[in-house]
Amino acid sequence: MIYLDTSVALAQLLAEDRAPPDRLWQENLISSRLLEYEIWTRIHARKLTASHADEVRSLLSRVALIELSPSVLARALEPFPKPVRTLDALHLASMEFLRKQGQAVTLASYDDALRNGARALRFPLYKL
Repeated sequence: MIYLDTSVALAQLLAEDRAPPDRLWQENLISSRLLEYEIWTRIHARKLTASHADEVRSLLSRVALIELSPSVLARALEPFPKPVRTLDALHLASMEFLRKQGQAVTLASYDDALRNGARALRFPLYKL
């Protein structure tokens, strides 16, 4: 199972210089509900809602979203092996929740800080 980070989703949606490989979209994708909020916030901030709304909905429909449950939120309040930002803590806590549920989770991200946090927690990284 591939945990999709916002950096990868936005790279796809905004046709950035770096783009995830087509094979990524054939994988079983999962993320925190936070992904939805982060994407829409960036799309609205760039005033791209009218031109990108359908593509955003399509991308989000490919991703299983898990809620920020009390246990995920509680884990995000605990220390991590490396310093992390708030949203990264929420994503990493979501990944740890999935692992505790017996899921093998690999992170797809362009964000170096999040990737470093995932490595410190011994999550594999998806080759982008």
